[in-house]
Amino acid sequence: MVYSDALRQGLGCVLIQNGKVVAYASRQLKPHELNYPTHDLKLATVIFALKIWRHYLYEARCEIYTDHKSLKYIFTQKELNMRQRRWLELLKNYTLDIKYQARKANVVADTLSRKPRGALEFLAALSPHLLNEMEKLQIEVILPGDSSSLATLQITLSIVNRIKEGQQEDPKLLRLSKKVEEGSIQDFTLKEGVLRFKDRLCVPKNAEWRKELLKESHGSTPSNHPGSTSDLNS
Repeated sequence: MVYSDALRQGLGCVLIQNGKVVAYASRQLKPHELNYPTHDLKLATVIFALKIWRHYLYEARCEIYTDHKSLKYIFTQKELNMRQRRWLELLKNYTLDIKYQARKANVVADTLSRKPRGALEFLAALSPHLLNEMEKLQIEVILPGDSSSLATLQITLSIVNRIKEGQQEDPKLLRLSKKVEEGSIQDFTLKEGVLRFKDRLCVPKNAEWRKELLKESHGSTPSNHPGSTSDLNS
């Protein structure tokens, strides 16, 4: 099931399976979308959800809930503008039912489509169930000053420093660093004394460090693939 909503601030949707929240998504409106009529704005949210969650929804039967009743009849509506016709072609690729749900019952998606700080305050006040689901998914919400954001993966400074030290003990990386200083090699750069390939850190051939980096990227709280495993030799 997908719960979707759109306001003049942005689009928001929630993916639920077996009564459990699987994923959240939201974004601000693009400049040209500010001129969309309400019908198209609500439909744009449905299209947004179908595109980002295609790997979940394609070839699976799904129900999409919206607080705009007219979307129930999009498949039988006779007069469609060019934008709606284009979106209808995409909708036909999915096995779905669009169902109406009153705004007061669509608390989760409505929250995500509001302004950032107001949305978080509304979330904390009215959606304890949603907060519990976020806790289970290990999603952390941070409020730095007057703005808000979801936690993102960052390589800590201590790891970068350790890689920098390790590069000084790796003969191959030392040779590459020398070539960078001589200007005889492309794609590699030295930034703050750390060798990088196209802005990516060059990690010394150290199994312990590589294991730590893989753990950081795949097993940390805000990771994209929690609980996944990786081959250190790949």
